[in-house]
Amino acid sequence: MNILITRPLIDAEDMMQKLFSSGHKIFHLPTLKITSSNASSINSDDYDAFIFTSANAIRHLNLKNNNKKIQCFCVGTMTEKIARQNGFTNTISAGGTVNALKNLILISDKVNKKSKLAYFCGDHISYDLEGELKKEGFQIDKIINYQSTKITELNNENKNLLDQYPPDLVYIYSLRSAESFIDIVKNYSLTQLMTHSKVMCISEKIAKAFKLVGWNKIEVFNPGEELLRI
Repeated sequence: MNILITRPLIDAEDMMQKLFSSGHKIFHLPTLKITSSNASSINSDDYDAFIFTSANAIRHLNLKNNNKKIQCFCVGTMTEKIARQNGFTNTISAGGTVNALKNLILISDKVNKKSKLAYFCGDHISYDLEGELKKEGFQIDKIINYQSTKITELNNENKNLLDQYPPDLVYIYSLRSAESFIDIVKNYSLTQLMTHSKVMCISEKIAKAFKLVGWNKIEVFNPGEELLRI
């Protein structure tokens, strides 16, 4: 099976290796470029807990006093894994969605409404976690420490590969990534993919973006279940 992965390589390597080992042909076409937003450094001792909605938020941390014992709420298991790899010892993960992460914080005995939370995220978010937690009475600072830029250009080599070996599956992990991929398909006359390739979407919101442009084959998967759908 020909499988196209659109995540940045640092997030996609493990999955690509597993798919390759299973005999699939893997094509990597990142649709977002992740860079630091050069946010001001913060003192971790000013906060009772950190909130991470992606591994990128951890990779781009800028801390004055890096308290590795601070409570960390992570959106999913991969983000928690990255937090652990960066030395954080008190971590807990939700079910892979930001809504689940909000509910995890609400029921946690590690924080209360007197706690001060630091929420690290990118410049584009699909769920207002800060606003939802403030409605519940929490003190929370949103710190944008990375930014994502759409990649909508395609070199001749990749264009030829997509023409000759159209992917059977395309994995999409964010709405902006979906928008980038749709732009590539339209701008480079790859509309045959709209009938041949099944897009595997991590949320209903992403799936809707493909439905709106008339994509034929769409499937929604839960975080962490990508390999179970093949």
